[in-house]
Amino acid sequence: MELVVGIGEYRVSRQKNAVLKTYALSSCVAVTAYSPAQQAAGMIHIALPAPFTGAQGQLRPAYYAVTGVPLLIREMCAGFGCSRQELIINLYGGAESIRPHDIFNIGRKNLQAVRQALAQLNLTVKEADVGGRVSRTLSMDVATGLIKTVTQPLTI
Repeated sequence: MELVVGIGEYRVSRQKNAVLKTYALSSCVAVTAYSPAQQAAGMIHIALPAPFTGAQGQLRPAYYAVTGVPLLIREMCAGFGCSRQELIINLYGGAESIRPHDIFNIGRKNLQAVRQALAQLNLTVKEADVGGRVSRTLSMDVATGLIKTVTQPLTI
């Protein structure tokens, strides 16, 4: 069963036959978390580093790195009894813009915000497939935590 994680969404699962999947990550960042002991998996598709107002962060916490990363970890730990120390954390996305002179650098800012949020939770990243000028689609097997990534070059 495929559980799609859209932009600004997250999913956590212990369903052995489930696959968490998110599509077309470019400047957005996906954070995956896996607990081998609980055989639980989680994924979040983050669009921006932080909300402009606190109300935005409350309405759509998974949309932002500063609110979304703690949300994902809280759901894994409270919902499934995972220990933060055992979680295997991976990062994907954060692509560079293909436009010359892009002053916003959203991909880079998203990665910085995600890494900072993880550091505040004393979590380290095991693997990262980030940056570059590619779009990434990923699938995460809930039973095993294995992640498959498909990339495509970004074009104007």
